[in-house]
Amino acid sequence: MPRSNRRRREPTSLSIERALGGTARTESHPDGQWFVRSVAGSRPGIGGAESAPRRYLCPGCQQQFDGATAHVVAWPADGLGDLSDRRHWHTTCWRARDRRRPGGATR
Repeated sequence: MPRSNRRRREPTSLSIERALGGTARTESHPDGQWFVRSVAGSRPGIGGAESAPRRYLCPGCQQQFDGATAHVVAWPADGLGDLSDRRHWHTTCWRARDRRRPGGATR
């Protein structure tokens, strides 16, 4: 019988942070502390992105984008909110939020 040259994978421990999509970092801004998580965006065919595309409204520019776009999710770090306090931002809009008018662009 031929020998198998494949390396055996070592069992790795599962972490809740990895299962939930990574860890959130804390950022300080003039309007308070925020938890921020980077989202790589979904790839077609993985996670059902084709069947049920998610659409988000960026609070910075008031433009819609889909979940396949890389973006950040931010929520207040005060611990008083819930899931409805999460906001999905374009990465560039989040970085520029201190230089923009409150409420984003107007149409």
